Amino acid sequence: MILLAGSPGLAAKQVAGVVKNVKGEASIERSGQITSAIVGAKIYQKDVLLTGPGGSMGVIFRDDATLSLGPDSRIVVDEFLFSPADGKFSFVSKITKGTAAYLSGKIVKLAPESARVETPLAVLGIRGTRFVVKVE
Repeated sequence: MILLAGSPGLAAKQVAGVVKNVKGEASIERSGQITSAIVGAKIYQKDVLLTGPGGSMGVIFRDDATLSLGPDSRIVVDEFLFSPADGKFSFVSKITKGTAAYLSGKIVKLAPESARVETPLAVLGIRGTRFVVKVE
């Protein structure tokens, strides 16, 4: 019998992205636990990305897309699937407050209908290469 150490189920999850840069107060909420965001921290599906006043965070996803969060932002990486060999693609995030800039990656190029950002008032289908959204 082989026992694996670490968070149960986390090893089975695919890494969606990695924190590229952080300025000021920024954190990641995962399964109800909040940790400070640091450069190199892994991002998984269902993670909540948070920034405080004056804080910012940049994330690069496995499909080479980038997401930049401005101050006082809250974004959930609701769904991320990048499996070109299986033809499976999905990027769905939900921004409930703050600002975010997105630069698309391979998911949008290979399956544009598979990427979207949801806000409290609208759903943005991503068909181009970049956009900025602000939710107050």
